[in-house]
Amino acid sequence: MRVLVVGAGATGGYYGARLAEIGRDVTFLVRPARAGKLAADGLVVRSPLGDTRIESPRTVTADALARGEAGAFDLVILSCKAYDLEAAVADLAPAVGEGTAVLPILNGMAHLDLLDARFGADRVLGGSCSIAATLAPDGAILQLSDFGVFTYGERDGSRTPRIEAIDALVKDARFQPRSSGTILVEMWEKWVFLATLAASTSLMRAAIGDIVAAPGGRDYISGLYDECLSVAHASGVSPREKVAANARAMLTAEGSTLTASMMRDILGGHRIEADHIVGDLLSRGRGTGLELSRLALAYTHLKAYEARRAREAA
Repeated sequence: MRVLVVGAGATGGYYGARLAEIGRDVTFLVRPARAGKLAADGLVVRSPLGDTRIESPRTVTADALARGEAGAFDLVILSCKAYDLEAAVADLAPAVGEGTAVLPILNGMAHLDLLDARFGADRVLGGSCSIAATLAPDGAILQLSDFGVFTYGERDGSRTPRIEAIDALVKDARFQPRSSGTILVEMWEKWVFLATLAASTSLMRAAIGDIVAAPGGRDYISGLYDECLSVAHASGVSPREKVAANARAMLTAEGSTLTASMMRDILGGHRIEADHIVGDLLSRGRGTGLELSRLALAYTHLKAYEARRAREAA
């Protein structure tokens, strides 16, 4: 199976490196500068699960793909930020052939609509990942904990030859792969949790435990989770009760230092996925007539941050 990993950053680079180290046919779609860096230094992963270095990993640039130099791939793993999605899709399009499966591991759900429109829903799988990783100043990928969950499945829940092929692809890789027959439910479950975490910690500029310790903090987070969960139900999705209970416990845990990467991006003055993670959920909920005051307040805050950031950059 020929695999194209879009990007070689903290997420895609990690999973791609773990596949490459066990001999899988992996190519990374990267910009010329990153290609040069990888050719010179290799793709380095530092991890509690064991370090690895892929010497001279196979790379391709968007220009080379457009010229047809790499041909079509069997599987495209897409893990970019939502605000880079349209550009990434344009870059990877020449790599998608008649038999290509596209596996996005972005958060939220809006990306499925864009990918379906561009490549056809029959080519687009459901996917999700959970990993704490970042890029070090020297370009190495730092995995910050021992979990690296990689979940995938057909969106209709069926068991198909291409899912079996991905099962074989990821077997023995140093992350936690799992095929799912309920991938859309799992994607919604993660989205509801992440939207609550991102909205609350970004709005309050504080970790979960700090918010819970503040007057009204526990009530705000609990009510916010209820709002996000109600959007899933109104959209015809029923998150599992055990998953919801675990999520609620994590979101209201006393002393927890848990924060969302969106909050950390705000503190660093970086771009954020406000529309993809929070705005899209709010829009879907309002479309069904739901009253989502807590989520709306958080979204207003995020958009105000984006407006300020744009003004200061002008």
